[in-house]
Amino acid sequence: MKVNLDIVNEWIEWQLHEHIPEIMATKLFDDYKMYRLLEQDEEDGITFTIQYFTSSAERYQQYISSFAPLLREKAFAKWGDQFTGFRSIMEAVR
Repeated sequence: MKVNLDIVNEWIEWQLHEHIPEIMATKLFDDYKMYRLLEQDEEDGITFTIQYFTSSAERYQQYISSFAPLLREKAFAKWGDQFTGFRSIMEAVR
């Protein structure tokens, strides 16, 4: 996610104390990690990645169908166009 410089500190607090706990409360993810990407052009904002770990594709699909739309809507209602984001699915190779 790329986050507007004007909201970055408040956005981090919201992620850590509201949004991520809501996602973890679904019990569909086992853990998460949040990172700030370094060596990025930060003129337009700071780039973060949040990785959520789950034990099966079925659990992920359940999150996408049952919880993701509402949580995404809440994020856009709060922050509007002050951030951009997208999802990627990764599989551990080893």
